[in-house]
Amino acid sequence: MRVLRIDPDTMLTEVVLSERDAHFAIREHVGTTGAVDQAVYHSRVLLHLHGEGQVIGLGQNLAAWALASAWRGMPLYPLHGPVVLTGRTGGGGVAALDDGLVQHARTVTRTVRETLVAWRMRPPASNDAAVSELLAYAARDIAARR
Repeated sequence: MRVLRIDPDTMLTEVVLSERDAHFAIREHVGTTGAVDQAVYHSRVLLHLHGEGQVIGLGQNLAAWALASAWRGMPLYPLHGPVVLTGRTGGGGVAALDDGLVQHARTVTRTVRETLVAWRMRPPASNDAAVSELLAYAARDIAARR
């Protein structure tokens, strides 16, 4: 099944997982042998994250955060470490991502990467301004891809 991994450096990687070993492979991709948290910010997507990413000091994942926040329609708590995006079955199980959701992730990830580069030349006035700017761009990207 086709899924995506978004790293804290905004690198987006398409991954093919075997349905039989999907949960084991997801743990490897988020970098843990322990708990993998699952979050639902879109009815057809599961976000899989390291259960202790923030506690152990994994980098903040702005691209995954912006995407999840745009899907939810509000700013969320910070996400840390690699995030694996899978599709979600009606019963809450893991499935392949559909093409539209893959496009959402690609577009938002690219926008966040370009924004971070632009901020090196023109930093945002404040953290609140940065959050607002990223959320506005991500919401625009999602709306354009519906």
